[in-house]
Amino acid sequence: MLNVVYSLLLKSMIRPVARVLLRALARLLFRVQVRGIDKALAVRDGQHSSLLVIANHESFLDGILLGLFLPIEEPVFIVPTEYVEHPLSRFGLNVLADCLPIAPGHPMAVKHVIRLLESGRPVVIFPEGRISLTGGLMKVYEGPAFVAAKAGATLLPVWLDGLSRSHFSKTTNWPRKFFPRITLTILPPTTLPMPEASSAKARHQESGEALRRMMQEMALAQSPQRTLYGALCDMIGFQDCRRHVVKDVSRVEYTGRGLLRMSLAFGRQLERLTKPGEIVGIILPNMSAVLGLLFGLGAFGRVPAMISPAAGIDGMQAACDGACIRTLITSRTFAEQVKLTDKLAALKGPERIIYLEDLRKGMTFGDKLWLMGWAQWFPRQVEVETNPEDAAVVLFTSGSEAKPKGVVLSHRAILANVAQFRIMLNMSHDDRVFNVLPLFHSFGLTTATLTPILSGASVFLYPSPLHYKVIPEHAYGYACTVMFGTNTFLANYARFAHPYDFFRLRYVICGAEKLSAPVREQWFEKFGVRIMEGYGATETAPVITVNTPMAYRSGTVGQFLPGIEHRLQPIPGIERGGVLHVRGPNVMNGYLKADNPGVLQPPTSIEGPGWYETGDIVEVDSDGFVHIVGRVKRFAKVAGEMVSMESVEKLAQAVSPSGLHAASSKSSESRGELLVLFTTDAQVNRAALQKAAQQLGVPELAIPKKVVHVNALPLLGSGKTDFATLKCMAEETEA
Repeated sequence: MLNVVYSLLLKSMIRPVARVLLRALARLLFRVQVRGIDKALAVRDGQHSSLLVIANHESFLDGILLGLFLPIEEPVFIVPTEYVEHPLSRFGLNVLADCLPIAPGHPMAVKHVIRLLESGRPVVIFPEGRISLTGGLMKVYEGPAFVAAKAGATLLPVWLDGLSRSHFSKTTNWPRKFFPRITLTILPPTTLPMPEASSAKARHQESGEALRRMMQEMALAQSPQRTLYGALCDMIGFQDCRRHVVKDVSRVEYTGRGLLRMSLAFGRQLERLTKPGEIVGIILPNMSAVLGLLFGLGAFGRVPAMISPAAGIDGMQAACDGACIRTLITSRTFAEQVKLTDKLAALKGPERIIYLEDLRKGMTFGDKLWLMGWAQWFPRQVEVETNPEDAAVVLFTSGSEAKPKGVVLSHRAILANVAQFRIMLNMSHDDRVFNVLPLFHSFGLTTATLTPILSGASVFLYPSPLHYKVIPEHAYGYACTVMFGTNTFLANYARFAHPYDFFRLRYVICGAEKLSAPVREQWFEKFGVRIMEGYGATETAPVITVNTPMAYRSGTVGQFLPGIEHRLQPIPGIERGGVLHVRGPNVMNGYLKADNPGVLQPPTSIEGPGWYETGDIVEVDSDGFVHIVGRVKRFAKVAGEMVSMESVEKLAQAVSPSGLHAASSKSSESRGELLVLFTTDAQVNRAALQKAAQQLGVPELAIPKKVVHVNALPLLGSGKTDFATLKCMAEETEA
């Protein structure tokens, strides 16, 4: 009798009063902001037989905040058993709502939840089953997904942000705050249909995978729209002010505040020397000053254009012409070291060359007073009005197959790719990233530099990826935990490194070229590290797919990042896969080409405006993993048949696993095209290739007619093979 009376009092008097008081307290302490409340009200007032609220799990306060701010009547909270062990959580949930503690993975849990949904009670559940230790998504259990599919429930996704940096979380990745700002983002309701699979186990797995992808989409949907400079200011707001975020070989270390001051100083200087909206060329190696220029120019409404010093006079001229560059920034010391002075003087178009040494000396007393007395304390007031859709940076395609094109990437595109990549591979305050990839390449800029810096991690910028013997030693001294590279670079680092040089590595991400099986196996055997291979393009800022610890398949480039749509266009004569077309928030604004200076050409393909045709032929398996079949331009038509040059390279790799190989083609009057193989192994010849082809079942057409031995394959500054040079070399070979 007493229990019944208490239950009635709890529901009719205690809970309403407690909700009002605790809601006011939460708004006061945590400045709680609820976005998308209209979606929850529409679901509450609509005709839904069952409602399942799913949310990410950041802290012990998650359930309490959902109970306070979700306008859902009498929900039942399905919480992990560890959750009710915390006295604050247990008290809060007992006062605010009914809760059912369940151990994740318990076989009876699914039946309990299905019965609740069938009874008409709204249910709130955390699919991760535990509080996040990383601040990002943890393992997503299959049970909640199967419950939603089995009950035909309406799913209401809710994303909580900010609690991972509080003292009520379990993550150690961030500096703790007593009362961080908290945001609840309510996303549009959806459903999760039951997968059509042959067994119950397969249905469980497929529904769990669908829910994991849904939660990744949730994380991306709540990402704020802002500029690169705004993202830097946000990072400084939650990062430890004493922690260094970037340093280079000069050994000068910059904290977040230090990087901000350098950006403001450069920006103020260049504001006087350039015009609003002007594209400013930057020709510099990997150094901290490049980031200062990137953020500083953006803060004052200018657009940096990253030009490769290894592009040659023709490549640099094409960049200046296409982007209408009138101002170039470089370093006098750097220009002398790499013999750039004469090349820069020969360029037509740029009206002035500004040297970093002169820029630093140009700071007046008034500039220093402005910086130290006002700008560094009110950095957001300095930024000129900028739309996230405006250009943030101009990068240039590698020119491996044609003349470089300017790729205009907006603030939206770069920060979307940063968010997409962080969702797939979480980086934390504790990570130390060693970046050897050039900042004029999108892989080196967005993925290997901006992503860790804006995540609060530390980055060491090394000027050249070609120092194969020195780089492993630097990585050891820096105790790096994350490293990026291409197949060629990683192969050479593994060749010269001591087995303990990469003792702290937890992520090695490979891109820009295909990861070979020998390199993958060598890193696993020698260092115990599994390389995460990905795929992308400059035009997509750059990452499109990547393997992760939660979704890894050897021999593939992983699954698509959240927010990316894809379609495959079939190619006559090629049975497997099709040409990949993609659309998403990370796709470029358009091209700037030398033959049409200053005119932006928005992305478009056969799929329509906004779609980007990658030019790569891919195959997507039933689990969503992407297999690269080849590049359209890297197919040769031999005797009327389409032959992939990658198949020629794989054949050579089978003959000589330790050598480096690249295939090209030359025109032939009798056969259309002839295949030419370039290899660093003098033992590779046609006889050995023919023998391997017979053993592997490779068709005769894939055996090259000419084998050319070289000391080294020509490489671009980004680490990619220079196929344009190889094509010229192939045409010059004898028939």
